[in-house]
Amino acid sequence: MVGKDCVAIASDLRLGTEGLGISSNFQRVFPVTDRLYVGLSGLGTDVTTLHERFRYRVNMYTIKEERDIQPETFTHVVSSTLYEHRFGPYFIEPVIAGLSKSPTGTFKPFIAATDLIGCINLAKDFVVAGVASSKLFGVAEGLWEPDLEPEDLFETISQTFLNAVDRDAFSGWGVIVHLITKDQVLSRTLKARMD
Repeated sequence: MVGKDCVAIASDLRLGTEGLGISSNFQRVFPVTDRLYVGLSGLGTDVTTLHERFRYRVNMYTIKEERDIQPETFTHVVSSTLYEHRFGPYFIEPVIAGLSKSPTGTFKPFIAATDLIGCINLAKDFVVAGVASSKLFGVAEGLWEPDLEPEDLFETISQTFLNAVDRDAFSGWGVIVHLITKDQVLSRTLKARMD
């Protein structure tokens, strides 16, 4: 979700198979750089595999280019990685959120998502993915406003996520929210229903 000079990414903490809960502390959002995060919703083993594959590709980029990868470039790395496996795809829907540095030195919010074969969806407001995406989309449309300040953005994404996962039996069990500003990244864990 995009705010004024900030961006937020959130994920639930439940890992399960249909109605069976396996873990209530499964991480799906990973840092790529200081101002760039990727969220991987989908099959747990593919989350781990792709996280390691993306980490490898970003490290190789950093060594070769001698600079941090920008969100736009990382989005294309994600897309091409997924497209390489289009005939036997990873069951993952990545969400990319970060701050893109402009040539003038200012930071601009950036969010994107892809489907499981790498089709990029660039958005100016918010993107959703995962089991509860239809519920998330409806709540986010009602709560999101342009140019939200960081604390207002945190409250908006938190309420969006908590209200949406309350309506989905296969999601929830806590929420982690990462709020990315030009100066810092605030990560907060929220309690949610566990039934």
